[in-house]
Amino acid sequence: MKLALREIRRAKLRFGLLSGAVGLLVFLILFQQTLLGTLVGYFTGALEHQSGEVVVYNEEARQNLAGSRVTEEQIDAIAGIEGVGEVGPLGQGTFTVIAGGDETDAAIWGYELGGPGEPTRLVEGRLPESGFEAVASAVDASAGFDIGDEVNLAGGSVTITVVGLAADSRFSVQPVMFVDYPTWEAAARAVNPDAPALLPSAALVHLAAGADAAAVAERITAQVAGVEALDRATAVDSLPGVSAVSQSFGLILLLSFVVVTLVVGFFFLIITVQKLPALGLLKALGYSTASLVRSVVAQVVMVTALGIALGAAMLVGASLASGEAFPISADPVLIAGTGLAVLVLAAVSSVGSMRRVARLDATTVVNGQTLGGLE
Repeated sequence: MKLALREIRRAKLRFGLLSGAVGLLVFLILFQQTLLGTLVGYFTGALEHQSGEVVVYNEEARQNLAGSRVTEEQIDAIAGIEGVGEVGPLGQGTFTVIAGGDETDAAIWGYELGGPGEPTRLVEGRLPESGFEAVASAVDASAGFDIGDEVNLAGGSVTITVVGLAADSRFSVQPVMFVDYPTWEAAARAVNPDAPALLPSAALVHLAAGADAAAVAERITAQVAGVEALDRATAVDSLPGVSAVSQSFGLILLLSFVVVTLVVGFFFLIITVQKLPALGLLKALGYSTASLVRSVVAQVVMVTALGIALGAAMLVGASLASGEAFPISADPVLIAGTGLAVLVLAAVSSVGSMRRVARLDATTVVNGQTLGGLE
């Protein structure tokens, strides 16, 4: 350790630059993961953070709420399936609304009050207790969806008052309003008065005590004609666009981890080769192979740890500078997990340097060339 620290103190710029490079790469990895989490959350938050454990679609909807319709008969049949504690309709649709004086699009989620579909991330205000009240996504509060704001649609024929705010509850990157089911029906009929009937988009299920969501979903799909049921986590992962976004970011993240590994590995291999004569002299002076290898490991750990700290600090700075429209946060769990992975990869990448040191023979390094021609 003393040998490693002594060398770092004598070459502050070289090791400092490497720590900075690792820090930038760690920040890139952390920022990409944070961006992915936020973006996917904007696509899926309302479905992920509602109380229904099982989501039941029309079997021809391909797990897409926009194309799904279930009938009252199907909902009644679902209620009789083993493991189903409570079932209720979910009406979902995108509407053009006037919020904060501006025209925008918003998703309205209608559920039976007290039943499946209730938002689970309430951070301010209260849940709807009657018609034409809503819980909105908290991130959109400044855009006319704050508590007490009135949101109009269909030329003002329907007015919904926001009474609560829920975190992480956007859907398809749009503001969301959780309302009671009759309010959703009123909104849908206001924009489409000629519709012969309004059917729920899906059915949501509360499980009976001790029931398993995946098993109940399989039973519903098998025993109720014309529907496809998924447990909530699977339904979230199956939403349109989620898989493509996750795979794209996953490939970029994989490349970033590979770059970090190569940068650390090549750096320490280069400086190890450059200082082989000095290491040979140290061996000749009595330093053991184990002590020299430990010195390399200590330098890898210290440089990488400093880089991780720099990357985390940059993520915190980015989160503080992010705006209300697309806020990001520095997740300690994400930082710890990513930092540990980078540290392990850096240690693995330095195996080549350790092997060079371990195989070093003082008699082959301390020769005429390294000693300036003296033999």
